[in-house]
Amino acid sequence: MPKKGGKIADVAQESQAQCKRPKLDTAGSPSALSFESPDSLFRSLISPIEEEVFFREYWEQKPLLVQRNDALVAAYYQSLFQLAHLKELCSQGLCYGRDLNVCRCVNGKKKVLNKEGRVNYMQLKKDFDQKKATIQFHQPQRFKEELWKIQEKLECYFGSLVGSNVYITPQGSQGLPPHYDDVEVFILQLEGEKHWRLYKPTVPLAREYNVEPEDRIGSPTHEFILKPGDLLYFPRGTIHQADTPQGISYSTHVTISTYQNNSWGDFLLDAIPGLVFDAAKEDVALRRSIPRQLLMQVDTADCTKRLSSLLRRLADSLENSRDLRSSDMKKDFIMHRLPPCLGCDSDPLTPGGKLPKIDSKIRLQFRDHAIITVEPDQENAVSIRGPPCMAGVGSGSHNRRETHMMGTEDDPASEDGLTQQTHGLRFPLSHLDALKQIWSSSTVNVKELNLTSDEEKENLALSLWTECLIEVL
Repeated sequence: MPKKGGKIADVAQESQAQCKRPKLDTAGSPSALSFESPDSLFRSLISPIEEEVFFREYWEQKPLLVQRNDALVAAYYQSLFQLAHLKELCSQGLCYGRDLNVCRCVNGKKKVLNKEGRVNYMQLKKDFDQKKATIQFHQPQRFKEELWKIQEKLECYFGSLVGSNVYITPQGSQGLPPHYDDVEVFILQLEGEKHWRLYKPTVPLAREYNVEPEDRIGSPTHEFILKPGDLLYFPRGTIHQADTPQGISYSTHVTISTYQNNSWGDFLLDAIPGLVFDAAKEDVALRRSIPRQLLMQVDTADCTKRLSSLLRRLADSLENSRDLRSSDMKKDFIMHRLPPCLGCDSDPLTPGGKLPKIDSKIRLQFRDHAIITVEPDQENAVSIRGPPCMAGVGSGSHNRRETHMMGTEDDPASEDGLTQQTHGLRFPLSHLDALKQIWSSSTVNVKELNLTSDEEKENLALSLWTECLIEVL
């Protein structure tokens, strides 16, 4: 339980909405989460804590512990991932490093015990049993459908990538030294018990991962045991360490993480270039030359005053602007997010049903997975008038679950393919109002789209239908 001086929520048993789960991982266990919408999923994840209370009192501020003592929730959590699943997963060609790490905390440092190449289950079990090594399984949503469902909905909820790792630690052992992360963390205890210690951040809302030595972190602010069905949240920068107590054969938990590089600072780095580009077209002060040899000077004190003045002009320009472009952050999210979870037995997304015509009624599909962006068209950057704006539609509906959060090093997609996927469909800026009509309406008639000709209206609807973004009613 928490030590004196630390406070953490300790909640009683809570009955939760039930729904049937897919066959892949369930074995008949009812779901303890609501998948009706991204909002309902998150509310059921932190239940009985109210959503408003969570963001007012805990988010980015302090840890939250939800101890449920609920057999149904515990059974559901256990079905997400188990030690017993490893044998079958190893038969699918897992590789050390890419798919899992074998590690142990020794004298305050992480010792990696990985072998080379593919994972052999018997060797993995030997390291687990005899060396007391922790198995760190990377991005299990690639293999477990229910985790895919959870993380896909959370990505829609947060508007940010959501990754996960599973940690399986034998009794009397610890896998990782005290450290902090650069992500918001949600821990779901799946099997066994885990002893946790949390410490005051040395770097609040940290932007990077770092190991902290024991002599620097002081005494724990919180100390407790997680049991199956329990949930723990803590903000990025929270120093933490966890071990499986003696007498508990092993512990399995999944760490679900989000909001990496998703701060105001990151957004400013992303948005400022577009803001400067637009403002410079209207403000001659931003088009004037920098002083001669400025780039070669060491002392630039005089120029900082001028730059401060220009930044204030930019701030004034921003207040009068209706649109603020987020370019790279938005593209990265679209390109790497999970596709909609339609079930393992579902066919790949292909256009179906009737072709859209001028008299058709249409509605948006995968609303949570489609984003409208407005950005300079780099292909026409040499135009005398400057790069004209294009309205773009980005969707992660065709992304690959198998490579989610795994980087692109082994992705066979070509550079051109990645560029095309990042940009999605592209239309002239004159189509923006019509796209907003489709996005903001439950249904819309093609002939009522805000475009000048019937041909443009039909072509827009057909382009969206081809990408499975709309359906014809």
